[in-house]
Amino acid sequence: MAGTRLKPEREAEMYAAVLDLLRELGYDALTMDAVAARTRSSKATLYRQWGSKAELVVRALRHNKPAALQEIDTGSLRGDFHAMASLSDDCKMEEDAALMRSLLHVVHANPDLHRALRELLVEPEMTGLGILLRRAVDRGELPADHPAFPFVTHMLVGAFVARQLIEDKPVDRAFLTDYLDAVVLPALGV
Repeated sequence: MAGTRLKPEREAEMYAAVLDLLRELGYDALTMDAVAARTRSSKATLYRQWGSKAELVVRALRHNKPAALQEIDTGSLRGDFHAMASLSDDCKMEEDAALMRSLLHVVHANPDLHRALRELLVEPEMTGLGILLRRAVDRGELPADHPAFPFVTHMLVGAFVARQLIEDKPVDRAFLTDYLDAVVLPALGV
């Protein structure tokens, strides 16, 4: 973030307001004016702190994440994946999935949003997942050259997209845990 650093409480309050507006209006209709009005701040302050609407939205999404994946270390890949699935309750998981679905509709027409999502959300998550997988290799649970490694992220994203599309149900912890046990871990040979 550029400019003067906000107090953590104020920053969290602003991110919550951004996510509320995103849910209410969608990305395209969300404006820095609306955020400024909702958060009782100036538009100039918003631009000074975040630079763009895309960065503000993605940082709000990132702040909303319960924990970094690399912080999870239960001693087994299965335990790590289950801990990952239990980071969020079902209601929050549904809200987050709905937000991501709405952003995926507009991301390809918004290069700034696409870049910010990749840099600030996707790449850190992939890095964290890579750390979990490397720990599993170090523990001897997986071979270092396992052919499914490059596709773990795809499998996880697929769970969120496919359940809503195929079953018209949101992903919840029970589904995600079952999916990890039935699809992801067997694909990795665990």
